[in-house]
Amino acid sequence: MPLRSYKPTSAGRRFMTRSTFAEITTDEPYKPLLEPQKRGSGRNNQGRLSVRHRGGGEKQHYRRIDFKRDKVGVPARLATIEYDPNRSARIGLLHYRDGEKRYILVPNGLRVGDVVVSGPGVEARVGNALPLADIPLGTTIHNIELVPGKGGQIVRSAGASAQLLAKEGEFGTVRLPSGEMRRVPLGCVATVGQVGNLDHENQSLGKAGRARHMGQRPEVRGVVMNPRDHPHGGGEGKSPTGMPPKTPWGKPAMGLRTRRNKTTDRLIVRSRHRKS
Repeated sequence: MPLRSYKPTSAGRRFMTRSTFAEITTDEPYKPLLEPQKRGSGRNNQGRLSVRHRGGGEKQHYRRIDFKRDKVGVPARLATIEYDPNRSARIGLLHYRDGEKRYILVPNGLRVGDVVVSGPGVEARVGNALPLADIPLGTTIHNIELVPGKGGQIVRSAGASAQLLAKEGEFGTVRLPSGEMRRVPLGCVATVGQVGNLDHENQSLGKAGRARHMGQRPEVRGVVMNPRDHPHGGGEGKSPTGMPPKTPWGKPAMGLRTRRNKTTDRLIVRSRHRKS
């Protein structure tokens, strides 16, 4: 999945890179698995703005992805590899032997025509989904459940992978992409392999217009605002912040930990904030 660059025919083209989409096999999604998707535009269920700098963008349909992989023991053939506008990874359409069709995240190395299967006791090879209890130590995995039967919740973006390090009692220890080491119940299902589209993180948008197409609105720096609009604002000419970085509402903007979840924090073996 290499990247394509362009001749610098304009300022926007000069540094633009994008995927060649060489792995994509069809432009038409499977319509029974499409859902209409209403724009959120950074608003909560009351219609109030809760996330700034979001809005506009190209209209999209949602593709229903099978994160649970609960078709136990039924082989499936990868029929197509498709682009999904809702995520960084590529998705693939599985044709199950019983006639059902589902979308999955395409792991790196899986090709059209390959057969995958899910369930306890299946072979731990790329694309297969099985409980952590049946996965050998050291295996690279993705799309990992945190609660058995709930479906994969973590390690789902392009190029992401985790590693199963240990098994003890009813839990396995998994090293996540952030460096965090976490205990996960051995009954949770994970997919073997690394998520595909590895070059996604190396893409350069090249121009502001591409960000707008993705629903990202402009973001104004605090140091160029007035003091009434931002703590960093004011001063004659270019002036330093003069304080630890803050949000427009005076909260610390860098380094403040906001995650508070006692039910899952107890399962963290090693924090991602550890000192190297």
